[in-house]
Amino acid sequence: MLTILGFAMIATFLVLIMMKKMSPIAALVLIPALFCVLVGKGAHLGDYVIDGVSSLAPTAAMLMFAIVYFGVMIDVGLFDPIVRAILKFCKADPMRVVVGTALLAAIVSLDGDGSTTFMITVSAMYPLYKRLKMSLVVMTGVAAMANGVMNTLPWGGPTARAATALKVDATDIFVPMIPALAVGLVAVVVLAYVLGLRERRRVGTLTLDEALVREPEPETETVLVGAGAGTGAGTVSDGSGARSGAARGAAGGSGEAADGDAGSGGASGDGFQGLDPNRPTLRPKLYWFNALLTVALLTAMIMELLPIPVLFLLGAALALTVNFPHIPDQKARIAAHADNVLNVSGMVFAAAVFTGVLTGTGMVDHMANWLVDTIPDGMGPQMGLVTGLLSLPLTYFMSNDGFYFGVLPVLAEAGQAHGVSTLEIARASIVGQPLHMSSPLVPAVYVLVGMAKVEFGDHTRFVVKWAVLTSLVILAAGILFGII
Repeated sequence: MLTILGFAMIATFLVLIMMKKMSPIAALVLIPALFCVLVGKGAHLGDYVIDGVSSLAPTAAMLMFAIVYFGVMIDVGLFDPIVRAILKFCKADPMRVVVGTALLAAIVSLDGDGSTTFMITVSAMYPLYKRLKMSLVVMTGVAAMANGVMNTLPWGGPTARAATALKVDATDIFVPMIPALAVGLVAVVVLAYVLGLRERRRVGTLTLDEALVREPEPETETVLVGAGAGTGAGTVSDGSGARSGAARGAAGGSGEAADGDAGSGGASGDGFQGLDPNRPTLRPKLYWFNALLTVALLTAMIMELLPIPVLFLLGAALALTVNFPHIPDQKARIAAHADNVLNVSGMVFAAAVFTGVLTGTGMVDHMANWLVDTIPDGMGPQMGLVTGLLSLPLTYFMSNDGFYFGVLPVLAEAGQAHGVSTLEIARASIVGQPLHMSSPLVPAVYVLVGMAKVEFGDHTRFVVKWAVLTSLVILAAGILFGII
């Protein structure tokens, strides 16, 4: 019964948010509360929620201070060289824009943090997608898949969890998987190329001049991250057609005006100030300090010198103090990113209700055991393939912790009984990460859809099929190369 109710709870949640009948926060809170009562454990709901909040509180703290830290780094121009290079490649061609999104997300994903990747990618690419009237779910989908492939880095989380759960070396899991993961990354780029061609056919191939004089849109947009001075979260009108320096910077990235002028401009009515090369928050004299601080922070994360939330707390405080020594400026920077902090932290704590009920009522355990028990005995020698296939739905419908520490050891034992090595099982377990990064239980995905102003249900409908395809490509490559 718990197995059926567990799947029913997840299905109800997904259907309601995809049909836009409930907001993700409301669904994450109310649906598990209802099912907790149906299970007959309503009296324990408070305990389950507190347990869930306690387990996710460090993640919420990390995301809060990571948003502030990397938001400040975006404001002061640390990532501008990378962004300019990608945007110079993109120009105003929809195909190049989508491919550039995949490349930028993959490069930034090297730090191992999904929230960072999404903040930088959306801040850089959002103006182009809006200017060219491209589909924003294409941006969120491609970014999530690229990050999902790169999330398998040893410091990204899943590989380390698999190594810990199965007591093997993370290097022995990751290094042999590099060829398969490389194929997966190529698949994401190829998919981005195909989706870009589709967008090119839909909106046409434009010069930047043509992009800038398109018909204005009546609605307004709020730029949440990387805005210029002041509050940084102003309401702006998109598509005014003005040849502003901010718009040119957003679309060209290199400071070259579309009409041949040596333009760079400042803030404009377009509101695309996140890439404005003359924004007041830039700190060019402190560029190398910020670069070294970021490298030191990431190094400390990889070496686990301190808990990640503590590192980001210290990093955010130091970055604010050095780059904005005046208290009013510090308050302005915090206010500029407060919307993202509140949205993400609120979503994380709402997700804590969902995970707390799933775990506390025992639904997760029953669902996992049922899935393992349904594996036919004849599939025993193919446990690598089975693990890879199961990693797709299981890492989507439950947290990485639940899968790697709860289900994976059971799969590994079943594999060993049929002569399949633990390392093969561990490698197969990470192939579902491109899909996992769009799971409603992943806090970073709410950073992505929130900043891109995309409904989570729209993102889910678009990305699931392509993420599944990417994961299957990685699995097929791993089998073909004899890795799995």
